[in-house]
Amino acid sequence: MSEQSTTFASSNDLRRPPVAFALRTAQVLTLILLLVIGVGPLYWTIKGAISPPSELVAHPLRLWPIEPDFGNFGTAFTELRVGRYLWNTVQVVFGSWFVQLFVAMTAGFAFAVIRPRIGRYVYAAILATMFVPYTVSLVSLFLTVLEVNLLDTYWAIWLPAGANAFNVLLATRFFEALPQELYDAAKVDGASTWQLLTRIVLPMSRPVIAVISLLAIMHSWKEFIWPLVVISDPTLQPISVALVNLVDAAPLDELIAAMAMALAPPVLVFLVLQRYVVAGLGFTGVKG
Repeated sequence: MSEQSTTFASSNDLRRPPVAFALRTAQVLTLILLLVIGVGPLYWTIKGAISPPSELVAHPLRLWPIEPDFGNFGTAFTELRVGRYLWNTVQVVFGSWFVQLFVAMTAGFAFAVIRPRIGRYVYAAILATMFVPYTVSLVSLFLTVLEVNLLDTYWAIWLPAGANAFNVLLATRFFEALPQELYDAAKVDGASTWQLLTRIVLPMSRPVIAVISLLAIMHSWKEFIWPLVVISDPTLQPISVALVNLVDAAPLDELIAAMAMALAPPVLVFLVLQRYVVAGLGFTGVKG
């Protein structure tokens, strides 16, 4: 019996020039389309950041400005105080990332390894929150933050970020996929629960840590509604909120330059962590 082909066309069809040409053409066009969709907005943002405002209005579709001005980045960084807003965003993202990672890893370890008697009910309750729309809980969450006097502090963003059911799901599935013999051998050797987590589980959890970290960083960096609600002090606002406030005050080219600088950090983080993300999602068995 001949081996089943894993492509759209059989090996015999691929030897025919018309079929091979059509397949290669479709692959090239698909690649070009994906590049336009993925890289196109980034390129257009950089192009707009170095284009004079008059040229942006007169020739918005020109592929490259006649007189590019790379000084817009420096001007936006200093005069629009983009550097301060980026530093505020880094603080927001770092705190949210730490809280999300801590909650996900400890909760996933408890559900998958310790397995308390009521653990499955708590786990089901946590997963049920994934079906609650974010806007439904926004008012009650704001009232809670107001009650404990956390407005205009980053704690109002960090603490709610830990309530992420999807991260708990990822960590739990990952720990469940690890060999049970590892846990049993460590317990026989006298390892405590804390040692089991820190010396056995966490060193093997780099893929899922990378996945949770990437999701946490991306979500925290682009979050707009909640920081806008709880941070009213302009000196504390992250870049996502500050850019909206700068729309009416900043020149168009400097505003786009600020947007380009706001885009750069999450793109770089994704490029660094993307190989771990694929491995981590495959290990947990979670499919998008």
